[in-house]
Amino acid sequence: MVIYRNIRLQDNQNNNVSIEEVEKIQETILNVYMWKEVTGEALPEFQDINSADEKWIWEVVKNNLENYEVTYEEIEEEAKVIFGESFNKEFPKEGNSSFEYNSETNRYIATEVEFDQKEDSFLLDNIGKTETGYEVEIIEYLEDYSEGESVIVRNTNEEEIGRVATSESETNIQEIVKNNKNRFTKKKIYMKKENDNLIIERVEKC
Repeated sequence: MVIYRNIRLQDNQNNNVSIEEVEKIQETILNVYMWKEVTGEALPEFQDINSADEKWIWEVVKNNLENYEVTYEEIEEEAKVIFGESFNKEFPKEGNSSFEYNSETNRYIATEVEFDQKEDSFLLDNIGKTETGYEVEIIEYLEDYSEGESVIVRNTNEEEIGRVATSESETNIQEIVKNNKNRFTKKKIYMKKENDNLIIERVEKC
């Protein structure tokens, strides 16, 4: 089971984007970047957050809550924090695959998730500023740890692109991704500033 995921940062070509901004962008994406084996895509495409994949939405909320057992209001509040004021989906009161309802306590219990040995990762490829926020391009890939002594770098179609020894630096994996960009999925993420947060408005394939 692999839970920890690194984010690799490509050299930023935008001199007007500060290190602090890059870190905030990175943190925002990490908060919603899930697991391919759980949600189908670590970050699905959507034109509006309210049309995004339901499984992904509630897994994101679950992953960001600090407690294992929560109230209905806590789920709803966390969803607003993550997805912004325009998010209007209601969590089903009977629960779902992410949260089981306990009628005795009137609370929701986060369900367990089984992971494979492929770590969902992404590389920040390009960041551009807009009037309301940022347009961010990422390269998606998988790190396969199933062979023990080697890390296999795969694209999201499970194709092997390269491999490195587990003793090698993470930079080696990053270089494989950079040098084979055309073999990986690229997505553009549109972000806006809302209060003190960054909110992801939509996600498209490049």
